[in-house]
Parts: sequence; C-alpha cells; structure tokens
Amino acid sequence: MKIIVPIKRVVDFNVKVRVKADQSGIELANVKMSMNPFCEIAVEEAVRLKEKGIATEIVVVSVGPTQAQETLRTALAMGADRAILVQTDVNVEPLAVAKILKAIAAKETPGMIILGKQAIDGDNNQTGQMLAALLGWGQATFASKLEKVGDQINVTREIDGGLETLSLKMPCIVTTDLRLNEPRYASLPNIMKAKQKPLAMMAPADLGVDVTPRVVTLKVNEPAKRKAGIKVKDVAELVAKLKTEAKVI
Repeated sequence: MKIIVPIKRVVDFNVKVRVKADQSGIELANVKMSMNPFCEIAVEEAVRLKEKGIATEIVVVSVGPTQAQETLRTALAMGADRAILVQTDVNVEPLAVAKILKAIAAKETPGMIILGKQAIDGDNNQTGQMLAALLGWGQATFASKLEKVGDQINVTREIDGGLETLSLKMPCIVTTDLRLNEPRYASLPNIMKAKQKPLAMMAPADLGVDVTPRVVTLKVNEPAKRKAGIKVKDVAELVAKLKTEAKVI
C-alpha cells in the first residue's frame, strides 16, 4: 500500500510571530521555519505503518516556495521514500491545495492519504475534508489511534463525548490529532541519506490547478493586550466587583 503524506512549511512553533509594519501579513524574513507539527505526526504514523509492513512506500508532498525542499528533506530523513514539491510563491488556500492533492492522488493511486488536521499558521482545518469530498473517499478526522484490520482501517477519534471508532475502506483520508503519536527525531545518518532520495519538482499549472487566491487579506493586527487582573480578599468582594464593576451578574 502506498501512502501519501501532505506536509506544510510554517513558522516554527517556538517563534513569536510578528506583524509586518505595513500590517499586510506576518513577518517571515529571517524567521525560523519548520514542518507543521500535525504534519510531523502524519509522517511518523506513515513510517510506523511501513515498519509494520502495512505500507510499502511513503510519498511526501508539499505545496509552497522553493525553500519547502528543506521541509521535505526532513520528512525523507524521518523515513519517507520520495518527495514531490509543487512549487509556487502564492499563498495557496485549502481548496487549491486539495485540488492539487487530488491530481497527485490520481497519478500516484495511494491506498491512504494521511495529513495533519490543520496547520498552525492558518488554523483552517479544511484541506483533509475538502480532499475527501473531491476524491469521494471515506474520511476520519482527528485520529488518536490508527490500526489496519483485514482490508479496512480502524480509526479512533476524539469527540466531545469521549472516543469514537470508525472503520474505513481503502482508499481513505485520515487527519491526525496530537495524541496519535510522538514524532521521532531524524538521525544524522538518515539526514545524510535523505539528500540522495528523489525529490520531484512541478508547478500547479502542470496539474491543471489554478491557485489564484479567492480571499484578500485587508489588514493583520496583533491581539489587543489584556489588562492586568486584580486580587480580592474574599468571595464577597469578588461577587461585589462582578456586580458593580464587571456587571456580569
């Protein structure tokens, strides 16, 4: 079974993001970039499936600038077999990404596509669902456990009331949650080997996809700073302030 794992290059989660002076977006110059944490979990799960003998090949795909090659090499060092970069400098929206992945899936014919439930920059949580709709495949989102039973995939997902287990026929789409696994660190030998693994380059136009944005960002502002809190002596004073000052009771 072949597995496709879409990954995204984002600002590293340890970096404090800053708004550009002209408020047109987030400052990316001289900022550390890395693989989206949810995408790391997806790569790790695919590698584990290969180690169990369930998967035969792992193909990682990214849509973004030329620098995303570094992110793909990281995934190759973790255990993926080959990579595809759909190179574009446009800020590609979830629907366009889903269309690109659909075109790649038509060429690669995978048994499963595993991707992060969302990216930590846009927080859209849309690509997996849109891709499942475009392909007409079954989907399981927010996976916290994944196992193959016969010719089906059982996915345990977290819901408000607890846990829900879905059984999917392949090919299928799975989006990963934080508790699915703990991604491994790429070892130095694997990092060196990753440099020799194939990485194909193409453009959205090669796949017949128009990535022109449909949404225009008018302005980006930092969140308003929160006012400092106050301490109260007892419950009576707390209730009095909630009534007279906050006026919430």
